[in-house]
Amino acid sequence: MGISNYFHELKTNVSPKRLFKALITDNHDVLPKVSPSIKSIETIEGDGGAGSVKKKQTFLNLKNMKTKVDSLDKENYVAKFTLVEGDALGDELEKVCYEMKFEDSKDGGCVLKITSEYHSKGDIVPKEEDIKAAQEHTMELYKSCADYLIANPHVCV
Repeated sequence: MGISNYFHELKTNVSPKRLFKALITDNHDVLPKVSPSIKSIETIEGDGGAGSVKKKQTFLNLKNMKTKVDSLDKENYVAKFTLVEGDALGDELEKVCYEMKFEDSKDGGCVLKITSEYHSKGDIVPKEEDIKAAQEHTMELYKSCADYLIANPHVCV
């Protein structure tokens, strides 16, 4: 099994607390409103904290995904989770592990730092363009979420 690591950063004008809630703890309420491609997000195992399993259903080419929450630090706004099942893994990936850190920025907003580890099956090397496209799509979703929060200051307070 090979492991490929990636790092992304997103700067927003939204506080770490609000963005953490929107993307992590309240994503089942917020993300379907932010993106028409997300039909639903439901917790199918656990209470939403560490060990929980969430299922996301979409209308696009990725019909469903299951992620397991590995750890959730609500005080420091850090979440770790693993994509364990779904169309996004295809035939090349065993799993994808993520760590998301929501940090204060000097201007009062947030810097979202995302580390991802792609674990491939056997000796398969995932296509770089596929990973890049998936990451760009995800970053656009996160930007849209931040824009939604700015437009709706009453959400995730």
